[in-house]
Amino acid sequence: MDDKVLFVLFLVVFAFFYLLPFTELTGTFLDSGISMTHEYATEHVLTCLVPAFFVAGAITGLLKKDIVMKYLGADANKIIAYLFASVSGSILAVCSCTILPLFAGIWKRGAGLGPAITFLYSGPAINIAAIFLTASVFGFQLGFARAVSAILLAIVIGLSMELFFKNDRQKNAGKLITETDDKTDMRLVSVFIFVQILFLIVNGLKIDFGLKISAFAVIILTTAYLAIFRLSREQARVWLLETWGLSKTFLPILFLGVFTAGVLQVLLPEELITSTLGGNSLGANLTASVFGVVVYFATLTEVPILQALMAKGMGAGPALALLLSGPSVSLPSILVIHRVLGLNKTAAYISLVVIFSTLAGLVYGMFVA
Repeated sequence: MDDKVLFVLFLVVFAFFYLLPFTELTGTFLDSGISMTHEYATEHVLTCLVPAFFVAGAITGLLKKDIVMKYLGADANKIIAYLFASVSGSILAVCSCTILPLFAGIWKRGAGLGPAITFLYSGPAINIAAIFLTASVFGFQLGFARAVSAILLAIVIGLSMELFFKNDRQKNAGKLITETDDKTDMRLVSVFIFVQILFLIVNGLKIDFGLKISAFAVIILTTAYLAIFRLSREQARVWLLETWGLSKTFLPILFLGVFTAGVLQVLLPEELITSTLGGNSLGANLTASVFGVVVYFATLTEVPILQALMAKGMGAGPALALLLSGPSVSLPSILVIHRVLGLNKTAAYISLVVIFSTLAGLVYGMFVA
C-alpha cells in the first residue's frame, strides 16, 4: 500500500480515537485494544510523538553529517560516542515509541550501529523524571540501581551489537537525506533543534498546567520564528519534508502495535503473571524481562504498574528487570525498529535487552535479598 494512502487512513483512525468520548472499556480483548489506542492518541501523540518527529526532521535534514559522525559515527572515539549516547536521552521524557524518530534521525545521518543502539535503549530508560519517580515510590536503592543499570546496559548492548555486526557497516548512510548547502549555520541549527527538544523536556515536567501551556506556546512561536525568518526557505522545506517522511512511515505502525499490546494485556491474565514473578529465580527475572518487552509502557506508567505487581508479591530482582526492559522496548517499537534495521539486527537487539535485563535483575535480587 502507498505510504500516502496508509498515512491518510492513519489520520482517519487517529481522529476517531482522539475524538472518541472516553468510557470505561473493559471486558474483552477488543475493548482493551481500543482503550489503549484511545489513551495513546489523546495523551501521547500530540505532546510526545509529534514534537519528536519535528526534532528528528531537523536532525535528519539540517544537521551536517560530519557532526554526527564526529560524535556517534562508526569511526568516532569509542569512549566519547558511547558515553554521549548513553546519557544524552536522560533529559527527555520519552517512551520506547517516542525515541524512535530521534533514533532514526541519527541513524540516517550516519551514526555507528553501536552508539545508535545505545541511544535507542538509554533514551526512555534513564529519563530524569522516571528515575526520580522510581526513587520516590520505591526508595533510593531501586531508583539508583535503575539509573546505573540502564546506563551500563545501554553501553554493553551497543557494544555487543557493534561486535555482532562489525562486518555489516551502514553502507548508505545519508543516501535518502536531502542535503542542505555547505553554508548552513550550525549554531543556528543547534539552537533550532534545542528549542524543539525543550518541548519534550517541558512535557515531562510536573508543573502547573497553565505554566506548561504557556511554555509550549513560547516554544512553538520561537520555533516558527526561527523556521520562517532565520532558516532559508530550502532549509525549512527540507525540515518539513523529513518530518513528513518519518511521520507517514512510523505513525501507522505504532498505532497498530499499541492496539496489539492492549489486546495482549487482556489475553495474559494478571494472576498468571504475578504468580511467576515472586522471588529472585532465573525464571522470574526472565519472565519479567519478556513481559516488559511485550507490553507497552508509556513514559512513567511503568512505575504504578510495577507498584501494583510488587504489592502482590513480585520480587525486587524481577522488578528491576521489568524497569530495564519495559520502558526501552515494546511491541510497537519492535515493529518500527524492524523497518529501520531489518530482521537480524532487531532480533539481536531484543535478545540482548532480555538477556542483560534478566542478568541485572538476578544480581540486584542477590544484593537486596
